[in-house]
Amino acid sequence: MKKLSLILFLIALSCEQKDNLSQNQRYTIKQFMNTTQVFGGDFSADEKTILITSKASGVLNAYTIDLETGKQTQLTNSLENAIIARSYFPTDNRIIYTSDEGGNELTQIYIKNWEGSVIDLTPDSAKASYYGWNHNNTAIYWASNKRNPKYFDLYRTEVIGASVAEDGFQTDNIYMNDNGFTPSTVSDNERYIALSERVSTSDANIHLLDTQTGEVSLITPHEGNVLNEPQFFSKDHGTLYFTTDHDSEFAYLMSYDIATQTRKVEQKAEWAISYAYLSQNGAYRVTGINEDASTKIIIQDTHSKEIITIPNLPEGDISSVNISDSETQMTFYLSSSKMPRDLFLYHFKNKTLKKLTHTLNPEINPDDLIAGQVIRFPSFDGLSIPAILYKPNYIQKGDKLPALLYIHGGPGGQTRLNYTDRIQYWVNQGYVVLAVNNRGSSGYGKTFYKADDLKHGDADLKDCIASKEFLINTGFVAADKIGIMGGSYGGYMVMAALAFAPEEFAVGVNYFGVTNWLRTLRSIPIWWEASRNALYTELGNPETDSLALYNKSPLFFAHLITKPFIVFQGANDPRVLQIESDEIVAAARSNNIPVEYIIFPDEGHGFSKKVNNIEASQKTLEFLDKYLKGS
Repeated sequence: MKKLSLILFLIALSCEQKDNLSQNQRYTIKQFMNTTQVFGGDFSADEKTILITSKASGVLNAYTIDLETGKQTQLTNSLENAIIARSYFPTDNRIIYTSDEGGNELTQIYIKNWEGSVIDLTPDSAKASYYGWNHNNTAIYWASNKRNPKYFDLYRTEVIGASVAEDGFQTDNIYMNDNGFTPSTVSDNERYIALSERVSTSDANIHLLDTQTGEVSLITPHEGNVLNEPQFFSKDHGTLYFTTDHDSEFAYLMSYDIATQTRKVEQKAEWAISYAYLSQNGAYRVTGINEDASTKIIIQDTHSKEIITIPNLPEGDISSVNISDSETQMTFYLSSSKMPRDLFLYHFKNKTLKKLTHTLNPEINPDDLIAGQVIRFPSFDGLSIPAILYKPNYIQKGDKLPALLYIHGGPGGQTRLNYTDRIQYWVNQGYVVLAVNNRGSSGYGKTFYKADDLKHGDADLKDCIASKEFLINTGFVAADKIGIMGGSYGGYMVMAALAFAPEEFAVGVNYFGVTNWLRTLRSIPIWWEASRNALYTELGNPETDSLALYNKSPLFFAHLITKPFIVFQGANDPRVLQIESDEIVAAARSNNIPVEYIIFPDEGHGFSKKVNNIEASQKTLEFLDKYLKGS
């Protein structure tokens, strides 16, 4: 059956090749990067404007969009640090945003006033996280590890009706975290707080804090690996909704009645329910489903039980649904693998749809962009591995193109059918790209997710090696011109491939990848303490599993590397320290392996600035053209 599916797929590819008669336009990386990245969306108090985050200036900043005219206005003007717009004030046009310093992830929360002045709401915090407004829209919730650097307490700051005194706004600690639990969601009456306890990456408990009594109770007792994650409280405060994969491969929505301590299945799907939430007054429930690397959104009227359908909606995935407090309109983003995210406005009553942004660079013809194709191939042990294939529009008979395996971060991440400017750029330049969701990726059931536990650099790497056969069998990929690239965990996979399977891939492209698991696991940021044991369960404990971690660390086997590679690293990276990249580069160079190394002094784990992303992508192409396409 697998062979028949592969034959049919290859026939389809062949037909596509014959029908495609003209070469598409080539574009520069600057042109692709001039497609504007936008996300977020919060309605103003009068619901006439939307607050978003945009990279139109080259650095992430806060902007507003007028819902009538579509006019965008820039509210912040950071030239260095990324600013993430979080919320309008519910009474006026003040805004809340978060920012760190050069990607160090020590995020703080700020209020920007009408006249432009800025208040640091968390000046004494080591790291703060914004949680949102209380139900009455008088105070905000936020978490901080300022009391104990290892764990996050939950705070409530009264900001409406309060004035800025010498000692600032009124702030109360509403949950003091001494157990390593993560505060998740608060009931509207503030009596209950749902707390998450991460046992492993595939096992989590939910505890319920009664703020009146101080009692903390476990509400998800279970055996084995069950991932329970809080979602929201009912508007009558009596029920907690959470996702769980108890007795199931895929997560579904469950309810817990606090008074009776009973549970009920509320919603199931063929794939995993990723999240669910209610609108301000509970008129609508939004559910997100991870459906084979795509997102399916279900918006349900909670009174009539009617599923909301949006007429005249372009093809693509909906995400980031935000329903106004009046519950009369909503915004959402629409995107696909060949269409960048754009913001839309929908009115529930008159059923009108309006596109608010046009993010694709007008210099780019949409017909020249490439739609990803979901494929599957058998791995070394017969396990079916999902992947997304991107191939150039124009392939002539007999062409043998260079190809790249693209490996996501995580390790439990997932490459999805989202628009990625770098992938579009490399495909536009004549490279086939196969984004592999190797075992251990999320979205394909908990058995698949756990299949690489304590096997990193082995079973997952073999999945990547197995993908080569699929690429070669397409007929248009050169067997000796297949490279591997990835960032973070994907960067680790690049270096693992070059060190542990040195003849399999022609080149490697490593974006801030782990090379020494012993150091990385010992130096994880202190604010990850609540997840430390979970990481150890999946990856190994550096104190008790030191030999195994040594043997899966490419640094100690750098002498086996024979193929060229390029490394990109942020100097401020708190997750994968710069020394990781420094050492693997030095080790390879000592063996006369061609290595290129680019350090960005103003970046952390992932590059936020447009200019740096342009440079990294351009350097990558130059490297590939020299060592892969030209080899």
